[in-house]
Amino acid sequence: MITVPEAARRAGKDPETIRRWIRSGRLRARKIGTQHVIEEPDLDDLLDDEELPVPADWGWDRLPDARPTPNVVAIIRRQRAGH
Repeated sequence: MITVPEAARRAGKDPETIRRWIRSGRLRARKIGTQHVIEEPDLDDLLDDEELPVPADWGWDRLPDARPTPNVVAIIRRQRAGH
């Protein structure tokens, strides 16, 4: 389990962004005392699913052979984490 500030450091986000994700239900967390704690796999899953917004009319959602474009951000994060 990690705290909101630790999750923010790992995600490269502001702690308030993590709190917004928790309040909106986008990120699961438990409250212990006055602090939210987050299971590391829950944060990892959210970050892996995070995609960069690309306008639909650009056609970048598919590769030339019609396969879906891979989530390059998630791939780079996994490589940096040594997975």
